[in-house]
Amino acid sequence: MKTLKSRALLTLTAGVALAANAGVSAAETLKLAHFVSPAHVVNSAVVYPLKEGVEKQTNGELEIKVYPGGELGSGPTEQYPRVLQGVADIVWGLPGYTSSQFKKSMVVEMPGAIPDDMHGYDMLWNAYEDQLKSEFPGTKPLALWVSEPNIFIMKDEEIRTPEDLEGLKIRVSGEMTAALIDAYGGTPVQMPAGEIYNSLQTGLIDGLVTGASAINDFKLDEVANVYSVGAPLGHIMFYLAMNQNKYDSLSDEFQQAIDDNSGEKLSRSGEQGWNARANETLKAIREDADNEVIELDPEEIAAFERIADDFREQRLAEKGTNDVLDAMRGE
Repeated sequence: MKTLKSRALLTLTAGVALAANAGVSAAETLKLAHFVSPAHVVNSAVVYPLKEGVEKQTNGELEIKVYPGGELGSGPTEQYPRVLQGVADIVWGLPGYTSSQFKKSMVVEMPGAIPDDMHGYDMLWNAYEDQLKSEFPGTKPLALWVSEPNIFIMKDEEIRTPEDLEGLKIRVSGEMTAALIDAYGGTPVQMPAGEIYNSLQTGLIDGLVTGASAINDFKLDEVANVYSVGAPLGHIMFYLAMNQNKYDSLSDEFQQAIDDNSGEKLSRSGEQGWNARANETLKAIREDADNEVIELDPEEIAAFERIADDFREQRLAEKGTNDVLDAMRGE
């Protein structure tokens, strides 16, 4: 009898082993961290399309748990170290907060870098393998995309010409935009997005350069009242990145689910989401009588473009990144 029981146990153990080798995946949870509120457009445009797609494809066996608002660490500049250290498995971040790491990637942020017939996410993926991959050590980017075009968001200051920026303190999201604002004659100030509201309210800054979607995401319409649209101010780049070791540790089934719901598909969703939010927000801003929305005319735009074109060419030459822009454009 003892022998029969032993044989049965061995048979059961062997069966479990065979099932494991056949690709049956144990349930697992991935931690996704970002530093903005659950209402931010990143959730509807990127985070939940990934989460819902992966969980549906794996019948819930691979879960993605979202930690918004800095729950796993509040510093937005620490997002990349956070994923490298395994504090989070996936993070959302802005290269502009750590510009020195993303010198090539941030070429896409330049004014005039994105042709009218291309999208930012296309350009980033075009150049990823040959040019940008080295800027993402230890991680697997799940999405790379850009915001809608930047605009001026001001408190009591009308911006129609570059000269209007003289003496004004303008918040920017990264080193590239800081250099552009300096070229236009303003004084760039870098700070996390969470500090903008109070800084604009108290006069620490006179305005900022960012996409219109941020107006709604950070309630800037409560403290800003003048908006200038049409100047060449570039875009803001974003990434959603996963710890490479964590990805490599997943079963083939789970890796496939990640792959099927990320990449250019997810990047497109991000860019479309940002643009849709921006259009909705600008419509609401224009309809509010308390706001002044300045639509720059062609002559006013041209005055900015002359400076922006010189800035772009000079910067590409100084940084040695002409080949990066060519790769992004598929040239």
